[in-house]
Amino acid sequence: MFDKVLQDIYTESKLQPKIGEIANYIPELANVNPDKFGIYLTSISGEEFGIGDVHERFSIQSVSKALSVALAYSLLGEKIWERVGVEPSGNPFNSLVQLEYEKGIPRNPFINAGALVIADMLITELKNPKEDFLGFIRNCSGIADINFDYKVAQSEKDTGFRNAALANFLKSFGNINNDVDEVLDFYFHQCSIAMSCSELTKTFFFFANQGLTSSGELILNQSQVKRMNALMQTCGFYDESGEFTYRVGLPGKSGVGGGIVALLPKQFIVSTWSPRLNSNGNSELGMYALEQLTTKTGMSIF
Repeated sequence: MFDKVLQDIYTESKLQPKIGEIANYIPELANVNPDKFGIYLTSISGEEFGIGDVHERFSIQSVSKALSVALAYSLLGEKIWERVGVEPSGNPFNSLVQLEYEKGIPRNPFINAGALVIADMLITELKNPKEDFLGFIRNCSGIADINFDYKVAQSEKDTGFRNAALANFLKSFGNINNDVDEVLDFYFHQCSIAMSCSELTKTFFFFANQGLTSSGELILNQSQVKRMNALMQTCGFYDESGEFTYRVGLPGKSGVGGGIVALLPKQFIVSTWSPRLNSNGNSELGMYALEQLTTKTGMSIF
């Protein structure tokens, strides 16, 4: 079934108007071909379907936040929610105003301020933070050569003034424990991780499989997975999370590299890549393709 559906979606998507802009505020991302597009689906039973640019790696950016939160959650449990909330933001993902209003406790871990707090937790907990985080992703996916894109990381560092402001602001509220520059360095590298659509579906497999990777390793318990999927449903697309829920009806996470990962628990994981973004920083074509998937199959959480 999925093979034919993905083929139809791909054909229809390619006929859509080319709207949206690439994330050129990160100079290295401005070099990406804006017309790249792929969609890949992995079922819990192990079937795989893909079409388009599904094996080309790209910077996953904020898609990585779901993975950093999962790792922190596995290490610290419910303690992580003492320093970051679980509510939708309703504001831009890099807002300083909301952080001041809420006295240094980020609204959720997927906005930039929240991800910086999670990065701070991981630096405290991990012996070799960047290497250990990369090892976690390689372990979840079963793919040994997933790596940082060091050019993207440097590009983010060179232009990440607002993230630096957020990190220092968090530090002023006492919600960053480690050195600000170390936290920023981890965060920029985290966002620079390069993966393909096919690799993303494998990495996110445990979110759809009650916490178990495809090789059977337990990453999160069932209660934690339930909460992570709820968080992706309500907060995974910044202040467009309600729109994504309305149109697509799946938990997921987007990134300004143009990637989206979404999943239907106990059924499948699907990822798309199209670098043209709407005004909220989400892939225009990716959202369209995923809306078509749940419409044509009738498969969503609702």
